[in-house]
Order: sequence, then structure tokens, then C-alpha cells
Amino acid sequence: MTTGQDSSAAAGHQGAALHVEGLWKIFGPRADKIIGTPDANLSRQELQAKTGHVVGIRDVSFDVAPGEVFVVMGLSGSGKSTLVRLLTRLIEPTAGTVQLYGEDITGMGDGGLQEIRRRKVSMVFQHFGLLPHRKVIDNVGFGLEVRGEAKRERRNRAQEMVDLVGLSGYENNFPDQLSGGMQQRVGLARALAGDPEVLMFDEPFSALDPLIRRDMQNEVIRLHQEVGKTMVFITHDLSEALKLGDRILIMRDGEIVQIGTPDEVVGAPADDYVKDFTSEVPKSHVLTLKWVMRTDTSQLSETCRSVQQNQIVRDAAKTVLDAPCCCRVLDGDKTVGVIDDEDILRVVVAEESH
Repeated sequence: MTTGQDSSAAAGHQGAALHVEGLWKIFGPRADKIIGTPDANLSRQELQAKTGHVVGIRDVSFDVAPGEVFVVMGLSGSGKSTLVRLLTRLIEPTAGTVQLYGEDITGMGDGGLQEIRRRKVSMVFQHFGLLPHRKVIDNVGFGLEVRGEAKRERRNRAQEMVDLVGLSGYENNFPDQLSGGMQQRVGLARALAGDPEVLMFDEPFSALDPLIRRDMQNEVIRLHQEVGKTMVFITHDLSEALKLGDRILIMRDGEIVQIGTPDEVVGAPADDYVKDFTSEVPKSHVLTLKWVMRTDTSQLSETCRSVQQNQIVRDAAKTVLDAPCCCRVLDGDKTVGVIDDEDILRVVVAEESH
């Protein structure tokens, strides 16, 4: 588990899709004069009271691996939306670096930055940002049109993306003829049309009804499995973060509280803030067997069934409960622990009595 700054960012970032190091955003006229002074160590409230400046992001560092779904979550005011805008310089950082596949975005001129936004990074926003006077097919192909691609090629590509997100038959509809969920699918298709290296989502489903939101979460999972894009996903919803994220970065007051996989965040919260966040989470839906197994393997026999330590407790429950005795827990081919009915039921009963 990693808490505070991401150790992978400190250890080296060769091969990272996105490398963020020492990133600051302070709002105010003399923001750049604060970093490196004792005032930089003040809390957000103390700094504002003393200087009138507001810290949006404080010394944030992390890496995102190619093909990873990296979720940034926190409550309102935690800095998560400021962070995602810094990654493409929709707002300018006060200090720090952002690299996309080794290219320094923070040091780019306007031309290079425009090229990054047109070809390498796409964003999906909470408010869909569709052009109301354009049909679905033209909204999806708009970025390709801006690039100057020929009409036939961009319409063919747009149609492929329309089909990919499940909107076949709605190509000639206008946005106001679609439901909220369908409009967000248009936004997804538009983001994918340019074949970007990284997709960034800024709370894209928070305005949708719960059932539609769940469908769209499933759609993101399906699309990720099909196209394998690197994704940075911003949300305030823990269940959404746990469902979508390969890793989760939790923020508070512009700072990183914890970075970890879903089972690490739930199984070993970094502090009481994260512990409170995760207290209502059904542990059996998130924790893997490594969090509930026992390491004393003396009771194992050759006839014991085997399960892998990275299996979710809920998914492994039937195998363990049906076993005539305990089960061997493996990490690959290596035996690392033992688990039985009581270990499984202890997690489930704790959930029900919460």
C-alpha cells in the first residue's frame, strides 16, 4: 500500500503513461512566492487567513501506468477537479511537472499543447458539452473535423464509435432528442473518436439517475476492456471508485491521503478519514483473500482445494464453503495461506451487523 505521495512516482517513471511530480496550484496574485517558504506548510485555512491565497493542489506526485484506470476521488473542495484540469493545463500549475508518455506538458508552448489536446488526450465532462445544432454523428466527429480530416474518413470513424457505445440507429438524432445517459454515450464516443492515448473523466455521471449511472459505469468497464485506453477518472463517489479503479487516489484539502488498489484502500485505510469513507463498503465485495486468510498452513493436506489470494472474498465464497475442509491459498503456484468457512463468514457477518 502507498500513502501520501506515490512511491512509484518517486522511484522513477520510465514507461508511465502519466507522470505527475511536485504539482502545486495556489490561487492568488503572489502564488509563486509562497512555495518554498514557511507559509507553504500552513493548512489551507491558515494560509488563506494569513495571505488571502487558496491552495488548490499541494505538492502532488503520482504515476499512471499505460492501460490503467486511475481514479481520483474526494469530497467537494478536495481538489480533484482542479487536479484533472492541471493535467492538460486547462488551468496553469503554480509549480511542478506533468509528463504524458515522457512529453513535458507543463513546459510546452501553445502549439504543442494544442496538439496534445487534439490528438493525445480527450476529456469527458459532467455536463456533456454537446453541440445542440449538430446531429449525433457530427458531434462524435467534431474533434476530427477540427483536426482537418476529410469528411468521409471522419464520418466513417464517427460511425464506428457510435456503434461501439451502443448508439447505432441514433446517428441522425439531435442531442435534445436523447436521454441523459444517451447524451453521455455521445460524449464517450466523441472522446474515443480521436483515438487518444489518455481519456480523462471529470465526474461524468454525477448528474445522471442512479440506474443510468450504473449502466454508464458498466459501459466504461466494457469500453476499457475493448479499447484498453489509459483512463483518469474523477469522482466523489466511493462505490464508483471501487467499481472502476485499478488504483484509487484519495484527496483531502488538495493533498494526497492515500493511493492504493481498491482492496488496499478498504483493507488498510491510511487514516481515520479514509476509514470513515470506507466504513459502509461491503467488505466481501472488495477485499481479496489475502486480507482474510491465515498464514499458519499446518492444517493443510494434499486433498485441500486451492484458491488464489487475489480472488474477491465474495467470488471465492462458494468454493471455500463447499470444500470438505479448509482451502489452500495460492499466490501463483506458491502456497501463502489457508482459509475456511469461518474466515469467510466472519467477513459476511461483520457486514450484516454493521
